[in-house]
Amino acid sequence: MQSANMLLRKIVRTSVLPFAAQHGMKKDLLPLSRALSLSLCLKQDKSCEPSEKLDLDAWKKVMKSGLQEEVSETVSEPQELSSLAAARETLEMWRLAGRLVPENITEEQLKTFMECPSKSAKKKYLKYLHLKELYKKNDKRKMDEKRERRLEAQDQASKTDETKKNSFICLWSSTMDKAYNWRAAQSMIFGQPLVFDMSYEKDMSVREVTNTVRQLVLSESCNRRSVDPFHIHFCNFKDDSLYHREFVKQYREAWGKLLITVTDQCYTEIFPKEKLIYLTADSPKVMKTFDHDKIYIVGSMVDKSIKTGVSLARAKRLGLETAALPLEKYLLWSTGAKNLTLDQMMHILLTLKDTADWKKALEFVPKRKYCGFVNTPVKELKKTLDLINTLKLGKRREEVGKQFAKNYPKK
Repeated sequence: MQSANMLLRKIVRTSVLPFAAQHGMKKDLLPLSRALSLSLCLKQDKSCEPSEKLDLDAWKKVMKSGLQEEVSETVSEPQELSSLAAARETLEMWRLAGRLVPENITEEQLKTFMECPSKSAKKKYLKYLHLKELYKKNDKRKMDEKRERRLEAQDQASKTDETKKNSFICLWSSTMDKAYNWRAAQSMIFGQPLVFDMSYEKDMSVREVTNTVRQLVLSESCNRRSVDPFHIHFCNFKDDSLYHREFVKQYREAWGKLLITVTDQCYTEIFPKEKLIYLTADSPKVMKTFDHDKIYIVGSMVDKSIKTGVSLARAKRLGLETAALPLEKYLLWSTGAKNLTLDQMMHILLTLKDTADWKKALEFVPKRKYCGFVNTPVKELKKTLDLINTLKLGKRREEVGKQFAKNYPKK
């Protein structure tokens, strides 16, 4: 009977199952084949119970589930690796075909390339990566060329300096430095004080503080080279502040050797209030002459957004006298704000101190802001400016011409 059972199984495998596989009936015939085999077993041994059929089904389910889990665990990672390898092969093929493909591509970029919905999107993404890579290479090349040119220029400059330097030039520079330092030292004893208010750090950004320190460095060098320098005071100066760190960056080791007075005290604690004058563009009082007995205060502030009234409010809180430079009185103002940089203020004050000539002093105002110096009263100049503007705009030309002829006769 065992041989008959084996023969029946072979017949089912060789004849019935291929036919069912061709006609899509394999699933339906599997239980039939199993039922035939079981019927033969039942005829031989009636002691077999029908529960064996259920055991076979459970065993088949368990085996199928185990096989599926093993296959899913072993195949998931190779599928990803194979897809990445296939994507890299397509990239190499496109590169050989002459398309725009980057030389180096990361796994994240490769996954993004694979997730593109269409072929045109993939081409655009690869073109973007290719152009990005080219820009990086060009920037690196330009930086390298710039570095090489700078090094060559430094080498040439060092060679020319070595050839040009002689004992006379070295002696001249050292003696001039000594003379400038001597003047600055004399100004600390006998010179007129000039105060820079360093209490505006909270009102400025980091970039504005950096610009302020640069302008103060220029002001200090200009003052040191003048004939009669001021005694510069940095008041309300806090240690380890942003001002302090920027000064150390600019001066480095020379910061501790500057011939100026740096203090964290307020100027009202050092000088009497009746001698202090706060220079601010918002002051209603206009400065007429330079007073050598007064102590002028300049706010150390560079304000790109032009916050008006900050220094004036501080001076009023302290009960100090204020003054503004007579820019409108001596200059025919055209465009721009009437605020000046700190080094321009230093040039103006030094010129006024030496010459008392407003025309020479105000030459340090940028020429883009004014048309020329004033030779007539301010009211008439305002009238002429209004008339010129209306003539330029082309409004009421006849009335403006009559008014202009009335105010300014031919004589």
